[in-house]
Amino acid sequence: MRSVLRLHDDENRLLKALPEEDFALLKPHLQPAALLRGDVLFDAAEPIEHVYFPQSGVVSLVTLMRDGASVEAGTIGREGGVGLVTASGTRLAAARGVVQIPGRARRIEVARFRAALERSAALRDLVQRYTEALLTQVLQTVACNALHSVEQRFCRWLLTCRDRTGTDVIPLTQEAVAEMLGVQRTTVTAAAKALQAQGLIRYRRGLIECVDLPKLQATSCECYDVVRSRFEQLLPMTYRDPPSSSENQ
Repeated sequence: MRSVLRLHDDENRLLKALPEEDFALLKPHLQPAALLRGDVLFDAAEPIEHVYFPQSGVVSLVTLMRDGASVEAGTIGREGGVGLVTASGTRLAAARGVVQIPGRARRIEVARFRAALERSAALRDLVQRYTEALLTQVLQTVACNALHSVEQRFCRWLLTCRDRTGTDVIPLTQEAVAEMLGVQRTTVTAAAKALQAQGLIRYRRGLIECVDLPKLQATSCECYDVVRSRFEQLLPMTYRDPPSSSENQ
């Protein structure tokens, strides 16, 4: 049985899942990268130059309309890779990749990544499974945006960000949430007030704290469970429950 390299707990979960000899193909070419809020890592229809493996923070895949409106189609954190799917194919981005929650990442040039992909069956298998999981998230998000209430979608998004950051306190403004959900800021404000009144979240400017996880999950639509279950099925090492606020008290 091949050994699995043990990295620090804040390491990207995909890299952590690779056997040591396969990770060694990437390691010399991985460079540290800061993920700064609002940074655009690539834009739709443009060639992707780097694959990013977040260690912390969150990157959104955003679909833009001609009138300037936008909505999030995918949410990527330490469980995944930004540009990973496209880099293994055409290299032309299908959506904009923008940093929503700042953090750290490792990045690798696409040419280096593709060279490692050709040599490593384990890496190819991991990319294939991640592609299937991310596709589930994108398709479920399409259905969610069309069929579920803003309050349900807000809960789903908070839980998704919590999974990807490993913390109950999420540094997000209501403006950012509104952009990701494709709604007006006033709509998000009303939803946030309702959730806070029910004791599900605590909101102060720029920070949203998940207070009651069972109620958040109960209020969220089924989409959160569908996507999480698919990730757990395909990539069991990429999800690990972070401690809740109640556990830290």
